[in-house]
Amino acid sequence: MRELKLITKGYAMTIEETLLQSFGPLLSISQLADILDRSPEGLRISLRNSSEWATRINQARLKIGRRVYFRTSEIAEVLSEDNDIDTRGSV
Repeated sequence: MRELKLITKGYAMTIEETLLQSFGPLLSISQLADILDRSPEGLRISLRNSSEWATRINQARLKIGRRVYFRTSEIAEVLSEDNDIDTRGSV
């Protein structure tokens, strides 16, 4: 799994900047699974649920032909929101 926070030239990159630099504007299911530390098949199963998390991830979904991608910027937003919730919840 890749580190989501990188320190470059004196400032910490945001999750979005890091993901865009590492993967580009679209994530494949296997790349997203790697980021979330899940197997691709486990992620597919999780995304079939009607949970709030699955709904938020599926909103970033983009189908091109038979291939499924996820918009990197929207995934970064979901991860940032989850990170904010975790930070506030642990205080």
